Amino acid sequence: MALDFGLLGELKKSHPAWRLFMADNAPMVASFLDREFREHNVRAIAETELVLHLDDYLHALGRGEAVDPFPKDAAAYLADWTHESRGWLRKFYPEGSDVPHYDLTPEAEKALSWMEQLSGKRFLGTEGRLSICIDLLRQIVHGREENRELRLRELKNRKRAIEDEIARLRAGEFSGLSDRELRERFVRFSETARELLGDFRAVEQNFIDLDRSIREEIA
Repeated sequence: MALDFGLLGELKKSHPAWRLFMADNAPMVASFLDREFREHNVRAIAETELVLHLDDYLHALGRGEAVDPFPKDAAAYLADWTHESRGWLRKFYPEGSDVPHYDLTPEAEKALSWMEQLSGKRFLGTEGRLSICIDLLRQIVHGREENRELRLRELKNRKRAIEDEIARLRAGEFSGLSDRELRERFVRFSETARELLGDFRAVEQNFIDLDRSIREEIA
């Protein structure tokens, strides 16, 4: 999709992810939300627990400062982040509980993911990215291949490669992944798991929006 001037203007005014980037306290907000929700892939935190964590975090950040950089209390910040004018947290009551809980909104998840990319924390080497691209292209070709002989030839080549590897293992030859390759795969796994959690948040929000829309139509 082209980055249309008018569309970007609307996003700047209304999208929670953009608002998080522009917020005066963005470093505090983003670092806290990332630590509480994304670092350990947490989906829901009770209000009492989140208020306590945020209160400790604000005190730690303000320690040694002549003027308190974050004058509001933790509960007030959570209320602010949950308000539709921010849209970074979703407040809800789990089934069977009268204790309010919080989760990241999909928009906040997206903003934190962008910040992570900007910070340079993501690590996936060129070789790893190239391998992923080649594997995806191979899957595309195989998925569209209609020539029976070519498909059989490819399967036989894969079978031969597997048999060769089995023979080497039986002969005592084993070459595992290098430390770099292991690190790349672990990081890729962590990133994929985090992205999947973000997808779950987006799907859940879609159901919430649909339910709200249906209720409004019925009313």
